[in-house]
Amino acid sequence: MDRSDGSLKRSSAAGGWGALKSCGKHLLGSRAPLSGARALLSANQPDGFDCPGCAWGDPAHGSSFEFCENGVKAVSWEATDKRAAPRFFARHTVSELRGWTDYALESEGRLTHPMRYDAATDTYRPVEWTEAFAEIGATLRGLGNPDAAEFYTSGRASNEAAYLYQLFARSYGTNNFPDCSNMCHEASGIALVQAIGIGKGTVLLEDFEKADAVFVVGQNPGTNHPRMLGDLRRAAERGAQIVVLNPVRERGLERFADPQNSVEMLRGASRPIASHYLQPKPGGDMAAFRGIAKVVFARDAAALSEGKPSLLDHAFLSTHTLAFEEYRAAVEATEWSAILDQSGLTREEIEAAAEVYLGADKVIATWAMGVTQHRHSVATIREIANVLFLRGHVGRPGTGLCPVRGHSNVQGDRTVGINEKPPMALIEALEREFGLRMPRKHGHNVLGAIGAMLDGSSKAFIGLGGNFLRATPDTPLVAKALAGCELTVHIATKLNHSHLVPGRVSYVLPCLGRTEVDRNSRGKVQIVTVEDSMSMVHGSGGINKPASPHLRSEVAIIAGMAAATVGSERIDWENLADDHDRIRDLIERTIPGFTGFNTRVRKPRGFMLRNLASERVFETATGRANFSSGPLPVATEHQRASVSAETFVLQTFRSHDQYNTTVYGLDDRYRGVYGERRVVFAHPDDLAELKNRFGERVDLVGAGTDDGIERRAEDFRLVPFDMPRGSLAGYYPELNVLVPLSAFGEFSDTPTSKSVLVQVRARGAAAKAA
Repeated sequence: MDRSDGSLKRSSAAGGWGALKSCGKHLLGSRAPLSGARALLSANQPDGFDCPGCAWGDPAHGSSFEFCENGVKAVSWEATDKRAAPRFFARHTVSELRGWTDYALESEGRLTHPMRYDAATDTYRPVEWTEAFAEIGATLRGLGNPDAAEFYTSGRASNEAAYLYQLFARSYGTNNFPDCSNMCHEASGIALVQAIGIGKGTVLLEDFEKADAVFVVGQNPGTNHPRMLGDLRRAAERGAQIVVLNPVRERGLERFADPQNSVEMLRGASRPIASHYLQPKPGGDMAAFRGIAKVVFARDAAALSEGKPSLLDHAFLSTHTLAFEEYRAAVEATEWSAILDQSGLTREEIEAAAEVYLGADKVIATWAMGVTQHRHSVATIREIANVLFLRGHVGRPGTGLCPVRGHSNVQGDRTVGINEKPPMALIEALEREFGLRMPRKHGHNVLGAIGAMLDGSSKAFIGLGGNFLRATPDTPLVAKALAGCELTVHIATKLNHSHLVPGRVSYVLPCLGRTEVDRNSRGKVQIVTVEDSMSMVHGSGGINKPASPHLRSEVAIIAGMAAATVGSERIDWENLADDHDRIRDLIERTIPGFTGFNTRVRKPRGFMLRNLASERVFETATGRANFSSGPLPVATEHQRASVSAETFVLQTFRSHDQYNTTVYGLDDRYRGVYGERRVVFAHPDDLAELKNRFGERVDLVGAGTDDGIERRAEDFRLVPFDMPRGSLAGYYPELNVLVPLSAFGEFSDTPTSKSVLVQVRARGAAAKAA
């Protein structure tokens, strides 16, 4: 992995030959390279399937190759010919499998049969679908209180599956919808609703072709959504300034070699991405943007004093915004000393970023989990919006706010009703359509669901995809929560650790993947739909033969459970499952924006859901875009840590061979890590001090909580990296054991996975002391 001199063998640029080599490696590793390669030609195409990876948008003028390295990994991982069949489960007990890594479990391949946990043998055994549905329904009915069940959703579920899922749960009687949004972009939705009246971005993919400046905040496109690098590179090539704010210096934001550019590949060339790369301390982004605003106000005052025009867009401010003067007063009251200490940047760096902002006629701000997984994330996103409001960078071509979602349909799931706090308009529309009384009481998000399972008030967990155990914080506590349930049900394509913590009754139900053909009872090929980060709705139809004849679609599995639980007298679940067009008709009648759904989604590239904020119509309580004038946080975790030389701030992130909790391989070539995942990155000066004290490998111990729980991650290799002093970084899910359930974002309840207080200990120190 790291060489003896402490240096790392990192890729010189993102993409390039390294990406092509990786694509070939993963296609061959699937043991089905031909079918995988054929499937890739249909990825993100009008007559193909939507990539099961990220939610980056598809261009209106798409090419024949609309996939990236991550897409190749996702497709080959799903299209593998490896199978986790009943004989595999007969050979391995659940207790044994708990000791396997995430990578090893999923490497066994696709699930082939519905499986039920048998406590007597500690194994999963095959079961018939009808038997599974009957017991699941009987157990749910036997709970007595519908609010004792949790209905979790992964962002890979289609619009049709998510809509049917929320209809099932609400017909049953609960709004308990913990979902993956609660762990990633919940702060974005809350902040944007407050600021502009809709919890989505205002940017189309085409806006990146018009922007003069793009501020890329707290995200790593090279690993998480590589197709974005192509859009950033094209923007940079035509002269747009790309300002990056990221504590860790990521290769993909520095240089990118386009694997589809044959001339560049032959020359071994690459192009720069960032014109400015700022490395704030974790959690320092709000202070950085407050500093940019302070410079803008100062420059504006100077211009006015010289008789020059104002640098602000007063027409936009007076017509479309509220509380501007309060915000200006808050900025002017914020001292530079507070801004610099909290951001970790120099005044010169902030002024340079502000000059880019002032020199651009069209500005986009885009962000991801590096912004959203902090205690003050909502306030940070409000601050980003504040800065864009100053010069009217919302609602014009080439401008806007752009949260970049993770899973391919996490935004769509929320659109069609996966929401523990449903808007009353949705509840009333469902009641009119189905003639059923729908629950109005707000349900549980992820943290609420975990708490309810731990205290015994929730007794059932149903997971529509995902890996709840490994995606959530405080892994041992979540395992205890799941194990205490009367019922656990997991709808999945592959085995993962969530399946290995069974409740009293436990099922793993295998579903079709995004790349596979789904035929109904009449032989008609079904399609599903997804919504990307740009509010574009696409059709998706698989082309591969299903991994097993026993698989059912997510929609069919949900319908089977619903019929067995609430009956089919008011809703004909089987009929809906047999024709997805009927589900889309229901969505059209109950969800705004889907008029003509079945017709419009079959057009090339789909259609855009109307976003009024992008038209400068702000559906906030005030009818305006709202400035936020709150002060900077009293102290970020980095400022708290600086009080003690023993404490560091840890952020968790993905390796390059990973997507969320799915680990495709053990390499992270952009960071120079090969063959392992138990690594922790540190500034070279911090690393030298730590190695002198503790050696090459260390344990990490949670700090800053007073709940009496020792959180410990053992046996990690120290690795040098370009990042702020006092910071550490490493991969989840291995480090999720250090993220406390009690540490979450204000207003969002999102785990603070990017600012975890930890201390470093000698390897095995606790065990030796005992």
